[in-house]
Amino acid sequence: MNVDRAVFVFAGLVVLASLGLGLLVSPWWFLLTAFAGLNMIQAAFTGFCPAAIIFAKLGLKPGAAFGK
Repeated sequence: MNVDRAVFVFAGLVVLASLGLGLLVSPWWFLLTAFAGLNMIQAAFTGFCPAAIIFAKLGLKPGAAFGK
């Protein structure tokens, strides 16, 4: 697994978890879904992704999108 795939998996898990929590616990959890979406848009334009930095420090191989 490389950094790009790990970021996609992490983002997907955050979205699915926040949707589940929003339906079962409180609608305020939908704000986490909005935050994840905004962070993905921001990363697409700037190339800066905190999750990618963390996964790289954990030793995952760089990918095409976050391979700096």
